[in-house]
Amino acid sequence: MKVISSKGVSDSCSDNPKPVLSFAEGSAIQNPKWLGLSLIAFVLVVVGPLANAQQSKKVFRLGFISVQDSASESARAEAIRLALRERGYIEGQNIAFEYRYADGKRDRLPELATQLVRLNLDVIVALGGDLLVRPIKNATKRIAIVMIGQGIDPVGEGLIESLARPGGNVTGLTLLGPELAGKRLELFKEAVPKIASVAVLYEPANPGSVLQMKEALPSAARALGLTLRSRRVHAADDFEKEFAAMSKQRLDGLFVLGGPLMTVYLKRIADFALESRLPSTYYNREAVDIGGLMYYGADLADSYRRVAYYVDKILKGAKPAELPVEQPKKFEFVINLKTAKQIGLTIPPNVLARADKVIR
Repeated sequence: MKVISSKGVSDSCSDNPKPVLSFAEGSAIQNPKWLGLSLIAFVLVVVGPLANAQQSKKVFRLGFISVQDSASESARAEAIRLALRERGYIEGQNIAFEYRYADGKRDRLPELATQLVRLNLDVIVALGGDLLVRPIKNATKRIAIVMIGQGIDPVGEGLIESLARPGGNVTGLTLLGPELAGKRLELFKEAVPKIASVAVLYEPANPGSVLQMKEALPSAARALGLTLRSRRVHAADDFEKEFAAMSKQRLDGLFVLGGPLMTVYLKRIADFALESRLPSTYYNREAVDIGGLMYYGADLADSYRRVAYYVDKILKGAKPAELPVEQPKKFEFVINLKTAKQIGLTIPPNVLARADKVIR
């Protein structure tokens, strides 16, 4: 094969300058036909996939639904968003969020669930117990549902086949509300040794609360020598009526169970206990931050991170039917010492030493 010498460097004074670079005769550079085909091949092999990847970059759509209001759920939703961000899901880049809140009105849940399903989401996160998961499951068998909530028995309620193999489109976490009721009452007695009569504020429409009120709490109360006074809340208007009734009773403590109305009116409940100088213990960690005395239960920060784990797994192709439903692995005991001082209560040192966090 004849090769053009590299000595052929262009001369600015020459009428026929030689090429600056040298190439073998018959190469693609010298053959216009082959040059065109080579450029097309380069675009298809190198540039094409890059352009397609940019154009088809997936933006996942995640729905949040809660029976509470947006103010009550803002901290929980934000914690999950941050946990997702740590896994590379950034709002506005590769994930978008849709929110639906029932504002404590259970009858709105089927409508809100249907709204989310129509948006063709990739995953729906149910921020609540069985009352919330059921209408979503009824609305879709296709979209994956990740649940997180207290007082939920997903197997007993028929939402999943088993914890190990859910078998449908529902998976996530159950926060063991009923199972922890006895332990909460025991810690309450240890923190407030003189209590004898305890009011239990709960929603009869919430299955998890009813289960605790009928089964878990009575047996624990008998063992601790406590008398329970049930106070039922069916609607928002019942709170003031129940507060007035409790003020007339000789009570030593307030035990608050979970439910949609309880979360919406959590601040009002904590304020009542504080005004009445009544020691109180809650199902919700946030209650202690706004003036409640005690909380014992799942470490919610850890639980929110696990929600992000489930969402990530599903978005990467895992099937909810094969992702085991988890129970809490970490628990926390929180005491508001500032509240204790305001109501004139001295928490025993050995109880304070066991707390994971003390608010001073």
